[in-house]
Amino acid sequence: MKQLINDLEISFSQKGEGPPVVLLHGLAEDKNSFAQVQEGLAGYRTYALDLRGHGESALGEPSGTLGQLAADLCGFLEAVSGPAQCIGYSLGGTIVLKAALQRPELIRHAIVVGTSTVVGSAAVELFQQRLQLIMSDFAAFSDALGSDTAAQIVSPDVDHSTVAKRRLAAIGDGRGYVNAAQAIIGMHNDKLTPLLDRIQCRTTVIGMDQDVFCPRKAADIMLEHLPVAHYVEIGEAGHLVSIDQPESYIDTLKHALRTGESV
Repeated sequence: MKQLINDLEISFSQKGEGPPVVLLHGLAEDKNSFAQVQEGLAGYRTYALDLRGHGESALGEPSGTLGQLAADLCGFLEAVSGPAQCIGYSLGGTIVLKAALQRPELIRHAIVVGTSTVVGSAAVELFQQRLQLIMSDFAAFSDALGSDTAAQIVSPDVDHSTVAKRRLAAIGDGRGYVNAAQAIIGMHNDKLTPLLDRIQCRTTVIGMDQDVFCPRKAADIMLEHLPVAHYVEIGEAGHLVSIDQPESYIDTLKHALRTGESV
């Protein structure tokens, strides 16, 4: 399904009936990364979105900013789902938090998974390297994405190359990846963390015990600033929790959503 939001068509998948839940993926992913989650969230009307330039969503006129990506989410909430509980994975989590600042009446409960609001110098350097590769040598970028993917998975039973190919397909010609990576780099100077105390809705922070990309320290920083928040950790999982621990991931999201309904 597609919906015209602002300057672009956003592609999304809708499943189920019940209270609305909007799901937003991370960098180099698409709405299909939530397919198993959507099946598992029976009793909710779920919408999984493709970010700008990812999956089947158009790129529009990208600004390379977190604010624009959050405005896309807010536009979707206004036009399609209505105010909702929002689940954001990785970059998707920072977008949800930014949207909660922009339009607090639209975000009933922010559930952020594997998310960090701090982008340090090492992360900036990494993403700048990836941007240089994707714009100059796509084959080399593909290899780098494969290495990045392997580092995000701890399960010994997963075929890393299959996951990496799926992620590569999600970014198409790479322009959406460039836009999203620029938004992440921009957070180094345009800091989100000091603004978290203005968020009005409840926030659930979900971390993974073996996530080297968004470790417990990143969660603790958010928890220090968020007014109403609590932390849940999923064991034996790296950053790609949907690959390492899909059942535990779904169960954790179900519990968080039930908690959000009671507020």
